[in-house]
Amino acid sequence: MEKITLVTELEDAGKRLDAYLSEYLEGYSRTYAQKLITQGLVLVDGEAQKQSFRLNGEEELCIFLPEAEALQIEAEDIPLEIVYEDESLLVVNKPKGMVVHPAPGHKSGTLVNAVMFHAGGRLSGINGVLRPGIVHRIDRDTTGLLLVCKNDKAHESIAAQLKEHSITRRYTALAEGHFAEAQGTVDAPIGRDKKNRLRMAVDRTGGKRAVTHYEVLEEFKKYSLIHCRLETGRTHQIRVHMASIGHPLAGDLLYGGHSLGTESGQYLHAGLLGFIHPESGQYMEFEAPLPAYFAERLQKLEK
Repeated sequence: MEKITLVTELEDAGKRLDAYLSEYLEGYSRTYAQKLITQGLVLVDGEAQKQSFRLNGEEELCIFLPEAEALQIEAEDIPLEIVYEDESLLVVNKPKGMVVHPAPGHKSGTLVNAVMFHAGGRLSGINGVLRPGIVHRIDRDTTGLLLVCKNDKAHESIAAQLKEHSITRRYTALAEGHFAEAQGTVDAPIGRDKKNRLRMAVDRTGGKRAVTHYEVLEEFKKYSLIHCRLETGRTHQIRVHMASIGHPLAGDLLYGGHSLGTESGQYLHAGLLGFIHPESGQYMEFEAPLPAYFAERLQKLEK
């Protein structure tokens, strides 16, 4: 059983315990969070509490996660926006709120469930039963392009390109504040946050190298629209790097961003993806427009 210890922030005061857990346990549903609380696997300052317990901020939470169950992935007829497809791979435009692969407490409704149905189970198996075809991922509330491999040869080729940092990955993000320079690079290693195991953080002693290049596209009163190009691909890399230089992404509550209203989650879109095709050896590049909620937000900011 895995134990996770974290400390809530003052800004979390007033939140229900189950809502807080489902928000910060990315990839897990609120139902799963409630199940953990009911089973006494969540302690607040050493004591079990109800699902409806309201946080005061600065409490220490201890979360005990049971060992992952062996999951039988079910193919589900979930609509997918297929940008490109051939015998080797798929390029999918993932919507906001969709988890990439199943996890305990979130066994259905994922991109993998949808791709299993679409591809009839013909996916690479290198990453095991939980992640068939998945060679890289984007966060639940990040939208945009994701590459899915149909066979192991394609998977190995794309994985090698990721390792060599030769894949083109450009994101569009809405960041808080104005940047001092129109473009720049954040070169700072990333590792698990030592105070909050649900987050990542800049870790200059034990982290893995992470490099993000950014360019300011447009400035609004309190926000900046930017492009971010990944040289490496660490978990939450753009979110961590932008927060580390004082520009958390809009809506990214986990890393210090502020809510913009009804839309939850960070304003981050994987808009451009380029790679060498595993079979043809030709460079291919795809783009996906901003999702409606993001484009509408920019229109409001412009007004």
